[in-house]
Amino acid sequence: MAHIPDLISDLGVILCSAGVMTILFKALKQPVVLGYIVAGVIAGSTMFHTPLVKDVASIRIWADIGVIFLLFALGIEFSFKKLLHIGGTAAVSAGAIIAGMMTAGYLVGYSMGWGTTASIFLGAMLSMSSTTIIYKAFDDLGLRNQNFAKVVFGVLIVEDLFAVLIMVFFTTFFSAKSQAETSELFLVLLKLGGFLLFWFITGIFVLPSFFKRAKKLLNNETLLIIVIGMCLGMVILAAKLGFSSALGAFVMGSILAETLEAERIEHIIKPVKDLFAAVFFVSVGMMINLSTLSAYVWPIVIITIVVIIGQFVFATVGIILSGQTLRVAVKSGLSLGQIGEFAFIIAGLGYSLGAIDYFLYPVAVAVSVVTTFFTPYLIKLSDPVYFLLEKYLPMRWKIMLSQYTSGVNTNRQKGTWNKLLKALLRIVVVYSTIAIGIEWIALDYIWPLIHAEFPGTLGAVITTCITILAISPFLRAIMMKKNHSVEFQKLWNDNKYNRGPLISLIIVRIALCTMIVLYLLVKLFTIKTGLLFAISVPLVLLFIFSGRLKKHSISLERQFMRNLHARQDAMESKTPFKQGFVKNLLARDLHIAEYEVSPNSPSVGKSLQELNLRRHTGVNVISIVRGAKHINIPGGEDKIYPYDKLVVVGTDKELELFDKFVQERHREEQVMLSQEEPVDVVLEQILVDNSSFLYGKSIRQSALRDKASSLVIGVERGVTSLKNPDPDLIFEIGDIVWIAGEREKIEALFAENE
Repeated sequence: MAHIPDLISDLGVILCSAGVMTILFKALKQPVVLGYIVAGVIAGSTMFHTPLVKDVASIRIWADIGVIFLLFALGIEFSFKKLLHIGGTAAVSAGAIIAGMMTAGYLVGYSMGWGTTASIFLGAMLSMSSTTIIYKAFDDLGLRNQNFAKVVFGVLIVEDLFAVLIMVFFTTFFSAKSQAETSELFLVLLKLGGFLLFWFITGIFVLPSFFKRAKKLLNNETLLIIVIGMCLGMVILAAKLGFSSALGAFVMGSILAETLEAERIEHIIKPVKDLFAAVFFVSVGMMINLSTLSAYVWPIVIITIVVIIGQFVFATVGIILSGQTLRVAVKSGLSLGQIGEFAFIIAGLGYSLGAIDYFLYPVAVAVSVVTTFFTPYLIKLSDPVYFLLEKYLPMRWKIMLSQYTSGVNTNRQKGTWNKLLKALLRIVVVYSTIAIGIEWIALDYIWPLIHAEFPGTLGAVITTCITILAISPFLRAIMMKKNHSVEFQKLWNDNKYNRGPLISLIIVRIALCTMIVLYLLVKLFTIKTGLLFAISVPLVLLFIFSGRLKKHSISLERQFMRNLHARQDAMESKTPFKQGFVKNLLARDLHIAEYEVSPNSPSVGKSLQELNLRRHTGVNVISIVRGAKHINIPGGEDKIYPYDKLVVVGTDKELELFDKFVQERHREEQVMLSQEEPVDVVLEQILVDNSSFLYGKSIRQSALRDKASSLVIGVERGVTSLKNPDPDLIFEIGDIVWIAGEREKIEALFAENE
């Protein structure tokens, strides 16, 4: 009998058990993640005398790949631009949750005698809610379009970013070299910031242009191979620089999120992510030892209570502080009351680093399972809890909350100096990061190659020329950007005392660029530093006065901005309303939602007046998107057609009623379809004889289309076959007529004419 490697048999066991549990948990209307964990408990337990999985080490590798693809997919959904757009609400809210839950987790762990390190890891695990579980719960409950859901998604984005950063921090601090001092840790964080910024900017320069030029060559298969290669390439690079593989996957995903192919990539990568994610969650379950878990029942109960209550309290407070209403804060707080995939990943990281004991891993998994189970019920409880608070809160508190949220949402005018300094800081950070990154690549990779071929001064000169040519557009941008801006000119002309600080800002930027060039020269040449400095200054000044370099610098910046905004511009071109309009609606507690009309919907063919959505649900249809056509502010006579997208506006309550209306129509559609008998179109062969009603008639005179909804597609006459015959063709004896149509109608027609 042929021997099957343990890896294949183990994978078969894992996927079969996961498949069975997926069906079971789907039937129970529970998240499939719980099913995967239970499958892992079964596969890894000793209830069958020996564990079903034999080669656990190989499964760990598959699980690591699962983490990579989970983080890669998360990066594609994340987008750094999205982080900037969600504004202060998500940042303030997530900050309050993370600080509060890390403190609460640390205190709980320390009070149970688990030690400082284990308590820190516990705090980190409890500070992040599960993106996967919340997305699924909102989909199941039809809440994705409500205002509080957008706040929750914003908080999850910030928490996911924090999770990636905390993993980098833990990897650095608790590794074998864990005697890291504060200065060393600061350098690591600085290196991390440079890594993120450099590769994000480089990716935006390169990848959108690459995908645009190669679009005709990129079918789904080719695109899948390319993006997986990019993902694993960044994983290797991150590992070589001392960062986690998860960080590399996340960074590449976030870069691809800014390309026009982002949705397509997300679609084709999903089956790969689902496969390896299933293996990861099953491996999580395999690490649970039921006998060990039974000894930690009370800690699990206590931590579960801390998660649910702590997330609710800290999220509610944080979201109110960010300027949202009490209702939004309460509903968001109860939605975030669980931990998930990042808790497993952080616990596994701590165990692999030797920073925590094994017991904390199954405890985290158990808490996640319990809190995940309660998540849908907590979300449903949010309205009753809000009404209870609204009823018993003192009037003075209600007025104070109302005044606070109104004050936070008031636009404040920014000072001219503030605008200029922020713009300059952004320019200096971005372009200096690119320049330093290029220098690092040149010194670590290009210089050794050139030096091997051209040793001595010649190799150094060649490397210097290549590097200077590469960084010069960015150095010029650092020195000259914003020197002729509206803010700069206003400050210069308004007050002569502003001129000194403005000139100082230019000098400081020139000095920074000089230091970047000087560092390169010092690394490549053995000449005295003073002489190299004397070379650096005129070289930098040459950048300022070069007209060709100015054009090149402006061209690069425009290319970057086009690439950065390409996806947003494409999405806005498909959206009937601009961002400012949407923000104005949000300020009035109104929200926009889109619904696609199913081709079998009972609404198809009906006018808006007949549907009367405003009376039934309270929403207003403000646009109908039909392919590339937008019917804005449609009238009552406008009809609904298959695959139309209805853009509606209303409050959370009205959108909820509309969603129920849509679901009711969907149920009507299913009932209608189930009652319809499927009718097949068949190809019938009819022989014309002297008794046939077709004999002596033309195809047109036979009226087969009208009487039997049938079509003559061919006639065989002797040895001749007539395909698509002329309508005036006369049927003759011996003709074999090929008719396409519904069998019952054809048979009924011929039976009637016999």
